[in-house]
Amino acid sequence: MSSVSDRHVSRRHFLQTGSVAALGLAASAFATDRDKDKNSDPYGGFKLGVQSYTFRHFNTEQALKRTKDLGLRYIEFYRDHANPNSTPEQVDALRRLCDSYGVTPIAFGVESFTKDHNHNRKLFEFGKRLGVKSLSADPQPDSFDSLDKLVDEYKIAIAIHPHGPSGKRLHRWYSAEVIMAAVKDHHPLIGTCLDTGHLIRAAILGQKLDPVQEILTMGPRNFGIHLKDNDNEAEKRGSKDSNVVIGQGVLDVAAVLKALRQVKFQGALSIEYESKEDEPSPDVKACVEVFRREVKKLA
Repeated sequence: MSSVSDRHVSRRHFLQTGSVAALGLAASAFATDRDKDKNSDPYGGFKLGVQSYTFRHFNTEQALKRTKDLGLRYIEFYRDHANPNSTPEQVDALRRLCDSYGVTPIAFGVESFTKDHNHNRKLFEFGKRLGVKSLSADPQPDSFDSLDKLVDEYKIAIAIHPHGPSGKRLHRWYSAEVIMAAVKDHHPLIGTCLDTGHLIRAAILGQKLDPVQEILTMGPRNFGIHLKDNDNEAEKRGSKDSNVVIGQGVLDVAAVLKALRQVKFQGALSIEYESKEDEPSPDVKACVEVFRREVKKLA
C-alpha cells in the first residue's frame, strides 16, 4: 500500500486537529442525550436499524414497511433500494417515503471509492441529500487523498467495510488492524463499518478475529456496525443460510454492546441478515429481541 506524500501532512494535521475538537463536542452532547434516554429507550440509546440488503428481494417501500413492522426507526440503504444516480427530486421523494414510515436513512453502502474525485463527490452529494451520517465503503488505497477532502467538506464519515473471505482469499480490508494501519494518518472521519459476521467468517481461512477487540481497536473511528452472527461449520458444508440469529452462533452480543458503549459509539448499528432471503423478517425480529434483552443488562 503506498504511503501518504509529505506535501499533504500539514494540511492533514490541520484537518485532523480541527475535526477531533468538533467530534469531541458532538460526542459530549450525544452522551448526555444517551444517558438521559437509555433507561426508557428499548435500544439503550443505540441507533439500531437494518441494512436494507436484508430485504433485497423486496422493493424499497416493502423494505421500509418491514423495517417499521420490526419496531426499527433507522435504515442503511444499499443501492438497489436507493439509487445513487437518482435525480435530486427522486431523492427528495425517497426521503418523504421514509418519513411516511417513520424510518430515517442513517447510512448508505457498501460503495467503491477510487482516486476519481468527481465520482467520489457524486456519492457524497447523494449521501448529503439523503441525509445519511456515513457511507459504508470499499475504497481503493489510492482514494484516501480525495476522501480526506470530502469527509471534511460534507461531514459525512467514510466507514470501511470488511468483507469476509471469498474462496481462499481474505478481503483487503478484512480486519480492524489492516484498516487502522491504512487510515491512522488520515482524517478522523475515515474509519470503519465493521461487520461482526464477516469478522467471524475470517476464521474459515485461519484468521480468528474477536469482534469485541476489533471494535476497541477502531475506537472513535467506528462509524457503523453490520450486526450479524455466523455458523462457520454450516458455511463450510455449503449452506446458503449460515447467517444465524445473533447469539445463536459465536457472537457475544453483550460483549459487543459493552465495547460499543466503551468507545462511545454514535453511528449506525444495522442488523444485516443474509439467510432466508425470501422472508427474513421472523429471524430479524428474533435478532431485535435478543438485542433488546441484552441492552437492558448493560449498566
